[in-house]
Parts: sequence; C-alpha cells; structure tokens
Amino acid sequence: MKSIKYILVYSVLLINFTGFGQYGRQKKADNLFNKFSFVNAAESYKTLIENNFNTDYSIRQLADCYAYMRNPDSAAVYYKKAVENNNVPIEYYYKYAQALRGIKDYKASRIWLKKFEVAGGTLNNNQFAKDIDFINSIFNAKPQYVIKPVNFNSKFSDFGAYEYDNKIYFTSSRNEGVSTKHIYGWDGQPFLDVYVKDKNSKDSIVNNKYKIKGKVNSIYHDGPVTITNDGKTMYFSRNNFNNNVLEKDKKGISNLKIYKATLINDAWTNIEELPFNSDDYSMGHPALNSDGTKLYFASDMPGSIGGSDIYYVYINSNGTFGKPQNLGNVVNTKKNEVFPFINNEGILFFSSDGHPGLGLLDVFATLSDKNDTIVSVLNLGVPVNSSKDDFSFFMSADGVNGYFASNREGGVGSDDIYAYERILPLQIEGIVTDAINKKPIINATITLLDAGGNKIADALTDGDGHYEINIDRDSDYKIVIHESKYNDDAKLVTSKNIDKTTRSIIADFSLNPILDIETIAELKTIYFDFDKFNIRKDAELELYKIVNMMVNTYPTMIIKIESYADSRGTKIFNDWLSQQRAKSTFDYLVSKGVNPERILKYEGFGERKLINGCDGTIRCTEKEHQLNRRTEFIVIKMKQ
Repeated sequence: MKSIKYILVYSVLLINFTGFGQYGRQKKADNLFNKFSFVNAAESYKTLIENNFNTDYSIRQLADCYAYMRNPDSAAVYYKKAVENNNVPIEYYYKYAQALRGIKDYKASRIWLKKFEVAGGTLNNNQFAKDIDFINSIFNAKPQYVIKPVNFNSKFSDFGAYEYDNKIYFTSSRNEGVSTKHIYGWDGQPFLDVYVKDKNSKDSIVNNKYKIKGKVNSIYHDGPVTITNDGKTMYFSRNNFNNNVLEKDKKGISNLKIYKATLINDAWTNIEELPFNSDDYSMGHPALNSDGTKLYFASDMPGSIGGSDIYYVYINSNGTFGKPQNLGNVVNTKKNEVFPFINNEGILFFSSDGHPGLGLLDVFATLSDKNDTIVSVLNLGVPVNSSKDDFSFFMSADGVNGYFASNREGGVGSDDIYAYERILPLQIEGIVTDAINKKPIINATITLLDAGGNKIADALTDGDGHYEINIDRDSDYKIVIHESKYNDDAKLVTSKNIDKTTRSIIADFSLNPILDIETIAELKTIYFDFDKFNIRKDAELELYKIVNMMVNTYPTMIIKIESYADSRGTKIFNDWLSQQRAKSTFDYLVSKGVNPERILKYEGFGERKLINGCDGTIRCTEKEHQLNRRTEFIVIKMKQ
C-alpha cells in the first residue's frame, strides 16, 4: 500500500513541477529583464514562445530585449508580431515605429507613429526623444519607474544610499553645530559623513547618533560606501586625509582616495588606503561586483578620456589589487562619468553628463552582448533622470527597487535621496479551493482569455492552490478554471483604472466537486470473481481511495453502494449474491474507518442493470461477463 501512495504522490508532484516550469521561466525572464540582463532574458522569452506560454506578453518582452541589445532588425520582427495583436498596449505602436527607424524604414515608421497618435498616444517632441539612438526612445516610450522621497532627507546634501543586510548606508552633510573649520568652503555645508539606519525604521529624524561606528568618518569628506558580501570589509571615499593631516596636490586640492575598513566588534576600524591611490588625482565612488572580484570607481587619473572616467581593478584572492583599467569609450566620454554601481547580474549603472540626456548628470545603464562585452549605454529616462543632477544609483537584488540622488526642484535639501520602484507587469493571482472542505486545489488549469475570447495563457495552481499570470494594464479579461473533479468556474476581471504601482489583482475561486465518486476519487470500478463476494486485492486499492476521500477529503460526504451480478445463475441467486457484494463493500469501508451513518444504504440489484448485451441470449466471453460483476458508488450529499 505504501508503494501505491508513493506513486500517487510522485505523479502529482511530477505534474505540478511540469506545469509550473513555464511560469517559473517567465518569472526568471522578468527578473532578468528588470535587472537589464537582456541577453539572458531573451533566451527565456524565446523558450516561453516556443512552448506557447503567455505568448503575446513574451513576444513584446522579447522585442524589447532585442531593442535594448541594439538589434533593431530582430526587434522590428517581434514588434511587428506584437502590434498584430488587437489588445496590444499602444506604446508598442511607438516602439515599432522606432525600431523601423532603426532599420531605416522611415516610411513605415511614419505610418506607425501616425497610428500611435490616432490611438491616443502623445509624441514627445523634446530633443532627447528625437535622439537617433532608437533604444533610448523605446525604453522611454513610457515611464519605467515611480519615485518618492525617503523620510530621512535633510536640508543638507544627502546621497549615496546603499542597502546591505536590511540597513541603509548613506552619505550626508547634516552634521549641524560643528565649528566653522569643519564647514566645506565650496558650498558652505558641513563635510560629508556616512550614516546608517534600519531599512524598516520609520524614524525620520536621523542625527549624529546614526553615524556609523568606528573610524570611517573623519573631519573631512567621507563616503559613499560599498560592502563585501560577507559584511566584513567596507570600501569608501575620503579626502586625502591621513594621520590627521589633509594632504593636497600642487594646485592646493585635496583629492579623493579610496580606503577600506574592517568590521570588528560592530565598528568599522583598521582603515587602510588602497595602493593605487595618488596624491595627484582623485579616485572615489567605489562599487563592488557581485562576487567581490572587481572594484569599480571614478577617477580623473592621467589617461582618462574626459574629466573623470569609470575604472575597475581586480581584487585578487590574496587581497592584493591589480592595475586600474579604464572601461573605454563606450562608457566614458570627454566629460564626466561618476558613481558606478554594479547589480547582481553584472550590469553597470553610472552617471554622466557626456552622454545624450535630459539635463546635467543623468543615470545610465550599460548594455552587453552574449560575451558580456559592453556595447551600448541606455538612459534611464524620467522620472529617474531630470533636468538637474541625478546620480548615486543603487538597485536591489531583485531589480525592482532602489535609490538614487538628485538636486531637482521640490526636494528638502541641496541633494536628496529618492526611492524608486519598477513599474512591474500587472498580475492576476488568486487561490483556488474546494467549496466543500476549503482545501487548496492543486493543478487546476487557469485559462486567461482576452475581451474577444482569445486565449492568452494557461497556468496551473501550485501546492497551495495559488496561481498568477501576467496581464496588461487597461484591459478586460476572462478567467476560466478547470479541474476534472470539479465544475468549471469563470470570472470577468478588468485592469482598467488601476494605480500603476499596483502589482496584482486578486481573483479567488471556490469550486464545487462533481457528484461522481469515480471522477472525484479517480476510482476504477471494483469487480468480483464469478459466484463470489469477497473483496479482491485489486478492489482494495480502489476502496482505499474511497476511504481516504471520505475520512480525509470530504468527512461529511454521504454515499450509497450499489452492487450487481452477471446474468449467469437464477435471478433470486443473483439478487442475493449482489446484496452480499454490497454488504462486503460496506463492511470493508466501515472496517477502515468510514462512519457507517455516512453510507445511506447498500443494495444489490442482481442482473437488472447490465452494462452490455450479456443477458443470456448471446454468447459472451468471461471478460464481458466480468464487467457486470461490479460495485458502484453514488454521491447523495457532499455536505451535511
């Protein structure tokens, strides 16, 4: 019996894992997409399309991936497929037009721009939107993020927010009350220090008690910071200040240097200057890659392309450093590139006033090919970027939210920290349960239809009865639920007039079981040997299913038992024999724990309900007679 249970459980798990493979792949693809890992995301979306899972959505995402990979030819192919869908969001008309412009099909591009306007779209006529680099136009066809100020900004400069272990580290000049010798003459504010607060703290008053413990903060500028995965080492920027002496170059400038500190007894101490610093030029804004093998930074060292460039240096396993290397002219321009950040997919974000942008410093992301070679940069657009300085970008591990700083209008101080959140695809999600016992229904099929009744996607409920499917905003849908043991159900759902920060619409279902024990229990009819009424071994396996169902699944179900005989023998004998078969079935169920009060009756019907023509007038095989020597089960009530 244990082996039977194992086989049944294994079969359910196999079906469940198979069904959820596609949705898991979609979630993985979306996660990679959010983190700008477009090469890897594209491979997953192609697999989803091949498996016909949420195809319309996957086609649009794949088209975007190709656009961001600077491949307008492939992007145009998939945007064309996308706009052939009647329910496509209208910004894809605009994206298709831009892709056509990218392959120099200007006539077709103008046609689709006109369709975009007719459909209600508004063309942005600023210079940035007309940039010949079509990927920026496509990315900024609609806002990708929503932003909001954090609650711990001050009237002074605040920037460099960096999240680690549920704490937010940031740099600020809020050190009020210091003596005038600790005021930075450039902007009349106190020098910068590094602060830390709990991520979930609602305390908006962040004062000196929030300065990080240890020796990172000096009497001059300190910060921003980056921390190794093990939490034991911090790299940070600081003025060239050593042994209580502020060193200056020949021009009288104290340049930035990069230092590291070690966490000992909850305090950052053992401050060490990195060996590739120089008194003659600046190195600052350190950022680590995900495995801690590379340190990125900004510097104006000799050999830089512009004012300051992004560099990186290898960190060897023994703690030594390689030689700083310039990232090259795809990233660096003749102006300034500063504040690098590397997400956990190896994508570099930085600020620049040399690439085409919206104002002064803008935040950019790098785009890489299959060989991880940086081939282009992408302006993150509004609302992350503005006409002012936007910098010190940080992204969380899931790619959904993070921080940046800006001196845009409307802030609290000169520079303020802002939190951003990715505008994610909207989801329909819910729980499907059994209407009788309220237990989750596993492997129910959820079919998503558009307003015209066309199938968009299928999904299966998981072990908790949960499902989720990505949908478009501002659209109408129908959800149909099917599971073979239950009556189908359906709901109409709309995503119109929903706030853009909303991530999911809840649509729960409660299904009524079909009043058919063979279907509910996945039961095979039990049979008896000729002239006998004992329960056979094969019948025990089936009766076990009924016991499990009545004891565990539907403990209030009421049934009746009907047993039959074949046509051989007298009618009186067959009536008696079938009655004994019914009683044997009844006795077996009761012996295994079924309450006898839940079996309304057990009856024998002899040969009166033959399921074939074997009534004695024709010659039948033993196999045909066997079909009539059976017991059937009828549901009377599911719930008392």
